[in-house]
Amino acid sequence: MRLSRDDEKSGESMSIENQRIILRKYIAERGGTIVDEYIDDGWSGTNFDRPEIKRMLSDAQSGKIDTIVVKDLSRFGRNYIQVGQYIDYIFPAYGIRFIAIGDNIDTADRSSAAMDMMPIMNVFNEWHAANTSKKIRAVLEAKQRSGKYTSWNYPYGYKAGSDDNRTAVIDEEAAKVVRRIFDLRLQGNSARIIARILTIENIPNPATYFTRADGKKSDRRCSPLWVPKTVMWILSNPTYIGDVIQHKTTSVSYKNHKVVKVPESERIIKENAHEAIISREVWDRVQALNKCVSRGRVDKRNAIHPLSGLLVCPDCGKKLKLTSYKNKSTVHCFVCRTYTDLGKNYCTSHRIAEIELERLVLQDIRSMLSTVEIDERRARDRFLRNMEKRDAESRYSDEKQLRALKSRLLELDKLIERAFEANVLNGMPESICVSLCTKYQAEKDCVQEKINETEQRLIKLGDGDKTVAEYVERLKRYAQCETLTREMCLELISFILLGEKNRNGREISVYYKLRQ
Repeated sequence: MRLSRDDEKSGESMSIENQRIILRKYIAERGGTIVDEYIDDGWSGTNFDRPEIKRMLSDAQSGKIDTIVVKDLSRFGRNYIQVGQYIDYIFPAYGIRFIAIGDNIDTADRSSAAMDMMPIMNVFNEWHAANTSKKIRAVLEAKQRSGKYTSWNYPYGYKAGSDDNRTAVIDEEAAKVVRRIFDLRLQGNSARIIARILTIENIPNPATYFTRADGKKSDRRCSPLWVPKTVMWILSNPTYIGDVIQHKTTSVSYKNHKVVKVPESERIIKENAHEAIISREVWDRVQALNKCVSRGRVDKRNAIHPLSGLLVCPDCGKKLKLTSYKNKSTVHCFVCRTYTDLGKNYCTSHRIAEIELERLVLQDIRSMLSTVEIDERRARDRFLRNMEKRDAESRYSDEKQLRALKSRLLELDKLIERAFEANVLNGMPESICVSLCTKYQAEKDCVQEKINETEQRLIKLGDGDKTVAEYVERLKRYAQCETLTREMCLELISFILLGEKNRNGREISVYYKLRQ
């Protein structure tokens, strides 16, 4: 006996209990002895790795049973190759008789008309599975494109809404932790340090939090500690800016249930689908930090230096590390990593005192940013130019996609028109006409939705006034800063080349993100 979730929709006639009644009555009328019942409840017929069918085949091979009875062929399976292999080769090899009551199949009489029709019935059973799978995928995709949340779990910081779309609703207790993670990242902390901070403060990680929220006992395999991977997943999840990304994975086919990743270009994105926890401005700044060359290391003082990971040796290309030298007093200096690891035969020290370097960099930042206060308009124009360069590629891609989508929309209108003409003039069956028109209209709705989303993205690309204002205000604030901060350095500086000291002094080149 077998029942899948799709079979449940067919009503009581497909139920396990109904199958049991039919089978027991059939056997009682013929005087057979029931050795065992094998029930795969909730399993697809395309899957022959089901637990009960494996147990049944094991019993057949051991000689425990000599006859297998099912309500119909589809209860045994919907994979015509494997069904045929078992009935025509494997079962006869073990002397097993196979009976499918509803299809009049009985391998004891292989000359019957039903046995001749069995291959065709198997093909139709598999076609039914393929067609059902196609319909389910289409319905699921339509729901996802309409903004309905189809996943059973919600990201940390959200919970299920009570509306029809199951719109994500902010879980304020967890959302506070999410905001804190983004704030700590903006301050220049690495994912490892953020995980350490949250663990020290005894903040439950997402797995522990969900377990407690469900009222379940903690699984001993579920560690309560935060790890960098979890922090980076939160920092890179666009759900927190109100976007829903679905159709990220799929199965290979209705036969092969192996889960594979869907390319990013084919994923379904619904912007502004729910209330955001993080603003887009904060999101963009954090993503820029994640792409930064600096990863930052914790020094012996258990802190990350503002310039950690940003200093590069121009001779060997390695980064400089912060070390301490003890003479009369402890002095902290930046030194080339190649020099400290391999010695002077491979590179020179490029040593510079921490205090001196901070003073020079801060002085350079102030002199550069002072122009913002003097000529704010020039700073705004420069930012807009840089932003236009950055968005040029995205704009070109979106405009190209928009042209293709509009062209497809016109094609679909023509296809619907031809289907109606074929129905009226050429006598196409009305059922086929309706089926084609429904298919074309569904695709048309999806294409129109993609067009609207693309046009909205193009509008946003041209709206930079608010971003510019925030940018200029940050620069003014940094221009008046008395000390270097990690946040300031990561946002302003791309990297610094620190030359070796000689008779003429030392060359220090600061490459800013503000300039192209």
